[in-house]
Amino acid sequence: MGTFNARPRLLLSAFLMNTSSHILGGQWRHPEAQQHRFNELKLWTDLAKQLEDAKFDNLFFADVVGLYGDHEGGWASMVRKGMQVPSHDPMVLLSALAATTSDIGLAMTSSVVQASPFQFARQLSTLDHISNGRVAWNIVTSVLENSHRNFGAAGLAAHDDRYDWAEEYVEATYKLWEGSWEDDALLADKESGIFADPAKVNKIHHQGKRYSIEGPHLALPSPQRTPFLFQAGSSTRGKQFAAEHAEATFLFAPHPEYVAKQVGKIRELEAAAGRATGDVKIFAGLSFVVGSTEEEAKRKEAEYDEYLDLHAIVAHIGGGIGADLGGLDLDTPLGDIETEGARGVLEAAIASVPGGKPTIGDLARYRAKAQQISGTPEQIVDEIERWQDAGMDGLNIMNQILPGSYTDFIDGILPELHKRGLAQTEYAPGTLREKVFGRGARLEESHPAARFRGVFGEYSAANTEQTLERAH
Repeated sequence: MGTFNARPRLLLSAFLMNTSSHILGGQWRHPEAQQHRFNELKLWTDLAKQLEDAKFDNLFFADVVGLYGDHEGGWASMVRKGMQVPSHDPMVLLSALAATTSDIGLAMTSSVVQASPFQFARQLSTLDHISNGRVAWNIVTSVLENSHRNFGAAGLAAHDDRYDWAEEYVEATYKLWEGSWEDDALLADKESGIFADPAKVNKIHHQGKRYSIEGPHLALPSPQRTPFLFQAGSSTRGKQFAAEHAEATFLFAPHPEYVAKQVGKIRELEAAAGRATGDVKIFAGLSFVVGSTEEEAKRKEAEYDEYLDLHAIVAHIGGGIGADLGGLDLDTPLGDIETEGARGVLEAAIASVPGGKPTIGDLARYRAKAQQISGTPEQIVDEIERWQDAGMDGLNIMNQILPGSYTDFIDGILPELHKRGLAQTEYAPGTLREKVFGRGARLEESHPAARFRGVFGEYSAANTEQTLERAH
């Protein structure tokens, strides 16, 4: 049994995607699974309310804007298996969920390839207003070549070039969110007829390698201004980006020892970036099979395994690393594969297998089983505590079936977490950032976005007015 000493509470996130087959391929075929109804709003509103009643910190929606490459020589198998195609836009869905929930965080993935920083910043500010400050952005660079081709590129940009792109992208959004409107610019004074103070609304005149944005930000500053920031890169460059910019990052975590190693690296990079220890919350991606007895848990796990499609999992990760693994023998060593795709996925897979020489078959088993904890609630929470001791701040809970995997977690595991003081029973007031960190609604001064506050006054609307007056 785990100790009942005082521990920090765990952050709880539901790892979702607006599609029928997310991480654990094939499970949509399970008789109780409802994720094939992903196009129906009621599936998501009911789930969001269920998770909010359980006081989950946030819903975290993954996303793609392209196919997972080729598998078995083409993309027919992706369509046949429903391998994240079809897939719907999470931003549109979160707008509806913002209106039907009141406290749970609403995190969405958006790639730098899919929208201009100006348009995206406006959309996120609007969504943060609608939700009263509960929006989070998972920053991604897109490892899928088809995603880049869908937005006008000839192919996949090199790995480090994509992160250079992301650096400029977030800088442009920070300028819009943090620097375009001063805190007291909005007056909405009906008596004087002044809606906003021209001296406190500024253009940004961003000029970079990829973007030229004049501004100003057309949306009012939202409760958080910059949304809560996630980043999930697992490569060396990805972890560096997360340490500099993210407020939370998540790991695919095959065992606590791997988590401890990655946490150590992130904390070192966090300090080097001038941020305080813990400014980046670390989530581990795990799934659970819970039973009232060990025998029941084993029976349920075997039932899930009947529907698990290892070939869909291979196709998923093959697309992510930029290689068609469908025609290769499952005994092919992963170390033989070169890619500009998700290098961190390969590194994590290699690190997860004893001996350091995993095969493609090991990769499929790693994704499906290494991050799955089965047992009674007490046994599962004992294991969760091992991950917490390795430095994990929260769980990004993967599902086998919707909504059943979360129902099982809430009914089976959550009471044991409450018993040990590891899960919140009420929401703190305020925005998502305030709920998670227990501090202000805006980013800390140590965050790189803060350097754009109050620096664009020379480009204010009032300065243009003064120029015209002098001309006359």
